[in-house]
Amino acid sequence: MNAPALLVKYGEIALRGGNRKIYEDMLIEAIKKRLSGYLTDFTVRKDQGRFFIECGNPEAAGKLHGLAGIAAAVFGIAGCCPCVMTEDNSLENIYTLALAHVKERYPAGGSFKVFASRADKSYPLTSGELAADIGAYLLKNATGLTVNLKKPDFRLYVEIRSRTYIYSDAIKGPGGLPPGSGGKAVLLLSGGFDSPVAGYMAARRGVELICAYFHSPPYTSERAKEKVVDLAKRLASYTGGVTLYTIPFTDTQLYINAHTAEAKQTIFLKRAMLKTASVIADNEAACALVTGDSIGQVASQTMQALNAVDSAAGYPVLRPLCGMDKLDIINIAQKIGTHDISARPYADCCTLFVAKHPETKPKRTIIEGIERKLTELDGLIAKAVSNAEILKI
Repeated sequence: MNAPALLVKYGEIALRGGNRKIYEDMLIEAIKKRLSGYLTDFTVRKDQGRFFIECGNPEAAGKLHGLAGIAAAVFGIAGCCPCVMTEDNSLENIYTLALAHVKERYPAGGSFKVFASRADKSYPLTSGELAADIGAYLLKNATGLTVNLKKPDFRLYVEIRSRTYIYSDAIKGPGGLPPGSGGKAVLLLSGGFDSPVAGYMAARRGVELICAYFHSPPYTSERAKEKVVDLAKRLASYTGGVTLYTIPFTDTQLYINAHTAEAKQTIFLKRAMLKTASVIADNEAACALVTGDSIGQVASQTMQALNAVDSAAGYPVLRPLCGMDKLDIINIAQKIGTHDISARPYADCCTLFVAKHPETKPKRTIIEGIERKLTELDGLIAKAVSNAEILKI
């Protein structure tokens, strides 16, 4: 039988030693979840460092190549290759399928190189002999082809296992680790450029995201909320799903602004957000918090400010962007599809009541001392969490 299939390559998982099978199984489940909305009759099969997505139903199999990009987007995948699969490993059949593939994909010809590998070492030809024989057959039976071993126009791959797989294209995947393999964390998600990128980078390491958005009506609009929902949906397109908490934060923010000095208000606001996210982490059995801070990018992200903020958190605070400048972050936002959403002109609560001259070198002990006098703050945070809107995306 000859049929379309997808060959899936993974990278870092191969280095996992004794835990490798656990990560492989998690990646298989993530692939199944990603494709289940598009296919009903398919299998994901593991075979010596590769996954193979195949369909027993010919009609479903015809859709596979069109789904390569969707499958390739799963974290943990290094590349996804649309290929033809055959159960007939005879050299004659391989010749025929390789020739058909080249004529279909490269009708104008071009320079090429054949890469062959044999997971099945009992095959009568070595990998080098197989590549040379296939290349010679193509030269003899197709027009417009030349061999170029250094810089070919295209590469033809032939992998012989229990079945043979022939392909020439590879859609690059994001790499990283499978969704959920890195534990769970609460992402403080705003409508800006930074926090969605931070969430993406944490999720790429296998972290399951619980998103916390702080909404302050009437100072923030429903359009601002819609923007964050769209950002969460974009993140979910990579992770397979996220949970979004929309936390009513108006009363908390007004309390901070009424009871603290203007220059210190951003520090107290960020501490309140970390405290709130820590309560959500308690409820969700998360292990960490994630923010979009980049060292020195704004006044509240100096090392002194971050030190003054972090003591409010009940969990480790992960900052995937800490060493990046704004251009780095913008470039990633464009790549992952969050840039245009974040660029919508609807302000979130972080931009409200911004001090003209915020303190850049606050002392943690002084901040903590002032906060102990904010006796209503913990109650307001508890109320905000209890009234949060929770959306599964």
